[in-house]
Amino acid sequence: MHQTPRRALVVIDVQNEYVTGDLKIQYPPVGTSLHHIGRAMDGAHAAGIPVIVIQQNAPADAPLFAIGTPGWELHETVAKRPHDHYQTKLLPSAFAGTDLAQWLASQQIDTLAVVGYMTHNCDDTTIKHAFDRGMQVEFLHDASGTVPYANRAGFASAEEIHRVYSVVQQSRYAAVLSTDEWLECIATGRVPERDTIHASHQRALALLAQGAAA
Repeated sequence: MHQTPRRALVVIDVQNEYVTGDLKIQYPPVGTSLHHIGRAMDGAHAAGIPVIVIQQNAPADAPLFAIGTPGWELHETVAKRPHDHYQTKLLPSAFAGTDLAQWLASQQIDTLAVVGYMTHNCDDTTIKHAFDRGMQVEFLHDASGTVPYANRAGFASAEEIHRVYSVVQQSRYAAVLSTDEWLECIATGRVPERDTIHASHQRALALLAQGAAA
């Protein structure tokens, strides 16, 4: 007999910088993730699940998310929808330097669903911060997204980054599911599937062995 999760939905940094600015989300396509972010917010609101909106701040002379600039502003997908708590932040994790942990505790929230940007940056750090605090976490992979990177360590496409981070989250830190699956869990009470590092590794070894034998 499982206990019904006491969920909150955290909507991370859905700001114009990621849509029309200099850090446009490439994978999944930004229009797709925005659509699902809106659906997740609407579904949470209808189900009485608190919605938390997080907004990234940067100094006025910063190249991205400078306070007061169009890129810093919340995208209309989020700005036009109701929320229960709002918090600005300066660091990647929505917990760092904010009152998020205290607010969640005051609401007796034990399960945090994460949407927004970016998969590998603010989503990842928030997920792991919540995990380390003993919370259950859910990551909606089609309501998030990434950009490509290139630096002295190499090149990674947006699709690669998103896929790899999603696989790693599912291995321990979060239940990774689509928005449709998440809404179905809310409607039916089904608990989303979680996994372990050991099981994920063993499956990978089995797949590699199958490939070698083919």
